[in-house]
Amino acid sequence: MSIVVRIDVELARRKMSVGEFAEKVGLTPANVAVLKNGRAKAVRFSTLEAMCRVLDCQPGDLLEFVDDEAP
Repeated sequence: MSIVVRIDVELARRKMSVGEFAEKVGLTPANVAVLKNGRAKAVRFSTLEAMCRVLDCQPGDLLEFVDDEAP
């Protein structure tokens, strides 16, 4: 099982740069890159809330469960 992070898709839809997004959310661009590339081990709810607020989306728009064990 894995969680796929779709931040890049939402940023592209809004034509928003990583730097602009990071500033609005209150993260460093390096931390956004960690999230975007799926290398994060955890995400605080407050961070997820801020990302959803900035992108005007739902958590499910940013995170997707993919069942690696599906036939």
